[in-house]
Amino acid sequence: MAAPILSYEGLGLVQGSGWLFQNLDIYVGERDRLALIGRNGAGKTTLLKLLAGQIDADKGKRVIVPGTHVVMLEQEPDFSSFATLMDFAVAAPNAPEAYEVAAIADQLGIDMSRTAASASGGERRRAALARALAQNPDVLLLDEPTNHLDLAAIDWLESWLARYTGAFVAISHDRTFLTRLTRQTLWLDRGSIRRKEIGFGGFEEWSDAVAAEEARAAQRLDSKLRLEAHWLERGVTARRKRNQGRLEKLKEMRATRAAMIGGPGVAKLGLANDDVRSKSVIVAEGVSKSFGDRTIIKNFDFRVQRGDRIGIVGSNGAGKSTLLKLLTGEIQPDEGSITLAPTLDGIIIDQQRSLMSPDKTVRDILSDGGDWVEVRGVKKHIQGYLKEFLFDPGVMEASVGALSGGERSRLLLAREFARESNLLVLDEPTNDLDLETLDLLQEVIADYAGTVLLVSHDRDFLDRTVTVTLGLDGTGKVDIVAGGYADWEAKRIKPNAVKTKAATAAPPPPPTARKKLSYKDQRDYDLLPARIEEIEAEMAKAETELSDGKLFTRDNARFNALTAKLDTLREEKAAAEDRWLALAEEVESLA
Repeated sequence: MAAPILSYEGLGLVQGSGWLFQNLDIYVGERDRLALIGRNGAGKTTLLKLLAGQIDADKGKRVIVPGTHVVMLEQEPDFSSFATLMDFAVAAPNAPEAYEVAAIADQLGIDMSRTAASASGGERRRAALARALAQNPDVLLLDEPTNHLDLAAIDWLESWLARYTGAFVAISHDRTFLTRLTRQTLWLDRGSIRRKEIGFGGFEEWSDAVAAEEARAAQRLDSKLRLEAHWLERGVTARRKRNQGRLEKLKEMRATRAAMIGGPGVAKLGLANDDVRSKSVIVAEGVSKSFGDRTIIKNFDFRVQRGDRIGIVGSNGAGKSTLLKLLTGEIQPDEGSITLAPTLDGIIIDQQRSLMSPDKTVRDILSDGGDWVEVRGVKKHIQGYLKEFLFDPGVMEASVGALSGGERSRLLLAREFARESNLLVLDEPTNDLDLETLDLLQEVIADYAGTVLLVSHDRDFLDRTVTVTLGLDGTGKVDIVAGGYADWEAKRIKPNAVKTKAATAAPPPPPTARKKLSYKDQRDYDLLPARIEEIEAEMAKAETELSDGKLFTRDNARFNALTAKLDTLREEKAAAEDRWLALAEEVESLA
C-alpha cells in the first residue's frame, strides 16, 4: 500500500433531513485497486462523486497531491447535448485528443461517429470508457463499468486495468471482475466506512466475521430494535450458508443434464426417452434464423426440460436476444420449428425496468394499495414480503421515482416473483443490483419451481445459477454445455490449448533419480508452515493498525513504516508458499 494521493478527512454530507455520511476518513494510494462495496442506497456513487470533486461535502477536507489527475466513469453519463459519441468523448474537462479516443474505441469495437441519440446502452458505455481511459488518469473512479458490456468487452477492460499503473476505485456487481482485479476493499455500511487490505475475494469471509460480531453485540444488548436492524442488514449471511446446499443441488442437476446432452449418441438416447419427452416444455428442431445475409442461428436442436435453468451467453450482436425470442415464441424461425408446451405461463423481466410508474408507491406496486400480497397463491403481509426482498418496511409509502435504480429493480423482482407462473425469462437481471440482492436473486431462482431462461454477462451469477449454458459465437453455431459460464469457456479454450501445447511443447527430460530430500530441503519443508503462520500473524497485526483511518494524519511516519513492512511481509509470504508447495510436490513424487 502506497502513500495516499487522494483522501477525504472527516467527510460529512447531508441528504434530505439527515446525514448520509458523517466523520468518514477515506484515502486512495497511488497503486491501490479498491473495491467499493455497499448496498443500494448506501451512497456509493455519491462517495465517488465526492472523491472526484464533482460535488462538495458539508463537512471535511478533500486532499489531493498536486498534479494528480482524477477521472470518473459515471454509471449513466449524459449524452443529450452531443451529436455523436466522439463529440461526447472530446468534451471532457481535460479532454483527450480525438486520435487518443479513437485508438481505445477501435480496441473496444465502437464507431465513435455514431449519433449519440441512436446509440445503444452498450455503445454508450464503450464510448464513456474510451473517453475516461484516453485521459490517462492517475486515479480512475469506476461506477458499474461492466454494465451493458458484452463478455469480450469485459475481458478487454480487465486486461487494460491489469496493466494500468494508476489507482482505481470500482463499484460493481460483477463478482468475477472485482475478484480478479481488486487488492483492497472499502465497505460502506450504514453511514460508516471500513477499509481492509484484501481484495474482493476475501470480502464475504470478512463481512461474515463482522456480522457475527454484531450479532453477538446485539444479543448482549438484548434489544429487539437492534436485532431487527441486524436482520435487515445481514440476513443474507444466513442465505449464503443455505446457498451452499443449493449449489450442491445445482451440481446434481448439471450432472443429470450432462448425461442427457453428452456426446451425439447420448443426446439421441435422451431425446428418444418418453420420460424426457413428457418433461419437455420447449422443443427446438432444426431451427435457423437469419437477418438479411447474416445467419444468427443455424441448425439448432434442443429440448428445454421442466425445471431447467438455461443461461444464454455471447458477445453483443451474437444473437442472444434473437435466441431468447425464438425460445419464447416471440419470433418464428426461418427454418425448423419451435414447439412450446400449451401449459407454459411465463413472466418476462427485461433489462429496461420499464414496467413501473414513478408516481406510484411501493404499496401500490405490490398490493394495489392494500396490506396483503398474493404470492403464488399464498397471502403475505406487505411488510413481511418487503423484508424478504431486503427492504425496510418503512419504504411502503415511498414513490417508485424516489428509489435508487437498484431498489427499483429489486421492487420489480418482488412484484413479478409474486405472480403464478412456470416460465421465468430474465434479460440482464443483474444490472443495477447490489451484491446482497444478487445473493437473494440466486436464492429465488434456485427455489423457483418452473423453468428459467436467462441472458446475462455476469459470469459468477451464471456459474451459481444455471444448469445449461447456450453459447453463441456469432457464426450461427450454438454450443450446448451442461454447467455455467466457466464450463462453456473451458469447452471453447480446451481444444485450442491442447493443440497449441501438442505443437509447441518439447518432450520433458527424463526424471533424475532421487530417493529423498536434501537436508536443506527437508528442513525448509518442516519449518516453512510455521513461518508462514508467523508472517500471517504479523500481517494481521499490521493491517489492524493500518485500518485506523486517522493513522495517516496522526502519525505519518508510522503509517509509512507499516505500509513498507506489509509489502515486505506479502513478498516473503508468497516466496515461502511457493517454496513449500514445490517441496510438497517433490515429497509426493518421491512417495
